Amino acid sequence: MADLNDAYANGAYIEGASNYPPRWAAASATLCNDLGDRAELGLSYGPSERQAYDFFHPETPSKGTLIFVHGGYWRMFDRTSWSYLAKGALARGWAVAIPSYDLCPQVRIAGITQQIAQAVQVIAARTSGPISMAGHSAGGHLVARMLAPGMLPKGVVDRLHHVIPISPVSDLEPLCETDMNDDFHMDVGMAAAESPLLQPAPSARVTVWVGGDERPVFLDQAMWLADAWQCDQVVTKDEHHFNVIDALADPDSEMLNRLIAD
Repeated sequence: MADLNDAYANGAYIEGASNYPPRWAAASATLCNDLGDRAELGLSYGPSERQAYDFFHPETPSKGTLIFVHGGYWRMFDRTSWSYLAKGALARGWAVAIPSYDLCPQVRIAGITQQIAQAVQVIAARTSGPISMAGHSAGGHLVARMLAPGMLPKGVVDRLHHVIPISPVSDLEPLCETDMNDDFHMDVGMAAAESPLLQPAPSARVTVWVGGDERPVFLDQAMWLADAWQCDQVVTKDEHHFNVIDALADPDSEMLNRLIAD
């Protein structure tokens, strides 16, 4: 178990790792303040306090909606740390929605999947036009799970423009052999049921994205999903697990172009 614990440890191999969360939170608070009334915060999509999302409006009528689902191994963070990532899509005329969700061990991963499916449907109901989704790490798992048959209504699936799982966990079975499973309470059957790797290849356009300097298991997890789904994969040079997502904040990045370009 010790080897897998180390294999899935990210912060221990990123210089200045502890500085990233406060930096994300500060940049996000600044953006929310700057947007003023264009930031709708804490909108409910379900019964618990964490089942809420933030919605950010562009200056002009929206061309579409980007939904970003955060990571944290299904055990950490909430929507308030990631608002800064909306900057890129907003500059390109897209609205952005960022949901939180309940965390393990209070819920199982399967329950979180269902919560995100509900969030996507609530967000879709208040918007029109195309929908793109991106998620990071555990969030990459969650947006990939949205592409499973029957997970979302056909009317929502038909609006999907592009989906990018960023550094996703696509095969959950190895996590059963880590200390994190004390929170997941997951057996092999549950892991299989929640593994996007084992889903049919979706009809939606998908790009699996991962940083070239990430831990080997994350490079593997990304490759496994891209191979299973026969979809595009991008491995970016000199990026690790904590900064690979910053491309979303850049209106000119390749990642954002894939998500929102016509």
